[in-house]
Amino acid sequence: MRVIPTSLDGLVVVEPGVHRDGRGFFVEAFHTDRYATVGIESTFVQDNHSRSTRSVIRGLHFQAAPGQPKLIRVARGRIFDVAVDIRLDSPTFGQHEAVILDDVDHRQLFIPAGFAHGFATVSEEADVTYNVGAYYDESLERGL
Repeated sequence: MRVIPTSLDGLVVVEPGVHRDGRGFFVEAFHTDRYATVGIESTFVQDNHSRSTRSVIRGLHFQAAPGQPKLIRVARGRIFDVAVDIRLDSPTFGQHEAVILDDVDHRQLFIPAGFAHGFATVSEEADVTYNVGAYYDESLERGL
């Protein structure tokens, strides 16, 4: 596993090991101990899965305090993923990072609490999974 830091504190791109052979591939999408060694120590309590068609834009969404850390990956397809730092006390408040996530490289994006998140589907369809560190609470749902 390789971790690629971004310019926003706490936001990281994760490249898990992908084991390919004639049958296809195997990827370990999450391992508590390994991820903790690189600073991803969130206890995930909910897994979400969305499917979107080409050109669908989802977001920018976030949960108000205490927030909802997320580990995003694409099980099928390709997305243009964006995270915006909305932490008022952050030196990078208002700044964003954008990455391509797909089912070829299997990169993941860890988004700590305090970020808005959204994506655009750039393949015909995309299945996106989210491991989240807090339960969804409709009363805390916000968007930009």
